[in-house]
Amino acid sequence: MVSAVFHSPLEGRGAPDAAVATPAATSLPAQAKLPKAPKAPRQPIDTRAIWLIVLPPVIGFALLVGIWALLTANGGAFPTPKATFEAAVKLFAHPFYSNGPNDQGIGWNILFSLERVAIGFGMAAVVGIPLGFLIGRFAFLNRMVNPLISLLRPVSPLAWLPIGLLVFKAANPAAIWTIFICSIWPMVINTAVGVQRVPQDYLNVARVLNLSEWKVITKILLPAVLPYMLTGVRLSVGTAWLVIVAAEMLTGGVGIGFWVWDEWNNLNVQHILIAIFVIGIVGLLLEQLLVGIAKRFSYDD
Repeated sequence: MVSAVFHSPLEGRGAPDAAVATPAATSLPAQAKLPKAPKAPRQPIDTRAIWLIVLPPVIGFALLVGIWALLTANGGAFPTPKATFEAAVKLFAHPFYSNGPNDQGIGWNILFSLERVAIGFGMAAVVGIPLGFLIGRFAFLNRMVNPLISLLRPVSPLAWLPIGLLVFKAANPAAIWTIFICSIWPMVINTAVGVQRVPQDYLNVARVLNLSEWKVITKILLPAVLPYMLTGVRLSVGTAWLVIVAAEMLTGGVGIGFWVWDEWNNLNVQHILIAIFVIGIVGLLLEQLLVGIAKRFSYDD
């Protein structure tokens, strides 16, 4: 007798094999982590490049001092580098003393000169940059104003000083006026040239899009003209610092230019040499500051 064997419907499908790993069994332990990517090696400092930047100016300055020492080795009216350095140490020990309007430290004289430069230069920037945009934008205005600029730009700064004294009746406004009129030309000319060199295709696109004149200036002209404009600003600040020294020599008062002339009247040649170095260092710092700003806003790759 054959017994019937009945199979459960689930029996043929088979139960999960214990040997088959479940997802929980295949997961990595909690403490196991993937290895980190190796850090990029640190770039070594290029000391050779640093020396190539630092060494040439040091050699040049040492050569200047050496020639100066040789020429003054036998004495004379011209002070030696050592005597000038000792006078500079005493001078800068108290740079901000004040014993009256005609006896103030060199720090105050530098600050008063920088204040006049900032006012005159700022006025020139406010007037010169918009004027440059207009001259470069409109051909008729360019043909009208350009001959006047070509006529007035070569005039010596000191020729403008009597005009300022005549108009303002005071030395300080006259000095500021001289800075203004002499430092405005580089900004006007460079800004106008930058506007004229904007590709015509850009302006054609603006015309097709029917952009307003304000949007043409702010969205198209300003980004393209900015490097030219900053070059004009950099040239103007050098001119302004150059002019203030000459103007203060003639107008008097407090300032580095007047201080140089006053030390000459006292026959203090050491202080005159110190002032020459100070004027050069301040001018160099102003120049480098604006060069850095120009590079920061440059659109060149």
